[in-house]
Amino acid sequence: MIEKTIENWHSFLRGNLKLDDLLHEECVFLSPVVFKPLKGRELTKLYLNAAYKVFPGDEEEQENSEPSTGSGSFNYTKYILDGNHAALEFETIIDGIEINGIDIITCDENSLITEFKVMIRPRKAVEKIQEQMASMLETMSL
Repeated sequence: MIEKTIENWHSFLRGNLKLDDLLHEECVFLSPVVFKPLKGRELTKLYLNAAYKVFPGDEEEQENSEPSTGSGSFNYTKYILDGNHAALEFETIIDGIEINGIDIITCDENSLITEFKVMIRPRKAVEKIQEQMASMLETMSL
C-alpha cells in the first residue's frame, strides 16, 4: 500500500503529479516549525509546496542527488516502508547548514496521504527552515 504512495510522492517531486492527486481531503500536516497540526488538503498543499521550493537546498552542494528527489542537494538516504506507513530520511544543505530530517508518511487504502509529518535536526537546521519557510509562505500568499 505505502509503496504506491511513495512512488506517487516521487512523481510529484519530479513534477509529474499534482498534490491534489496525492493527498486525502482530510490530510494532516505536522511541521517541525508549527506547533499545532495543520488539518485539511489545502493547508497541507500550501506547506508542502512551500517546502518543495525551500528544501531542494543549495545547487552547488549537489553531489549524490537522485533524479527522483528533484534538484539541489536534497537527497533521500533511507527508506522504511511498512503497511501504510513510511519513514524517509533526507539530507540537504541550505545556506551552508547541513539539514537532516525524516518525512513520516501515512496513507489510506487508496494510497492517499492521510498524514505527513516532518522532523528535522539539528536545532540550527530547524531555525534555518523556520526562517526559509516563513519567507516562502509570505511570498506564496501575496
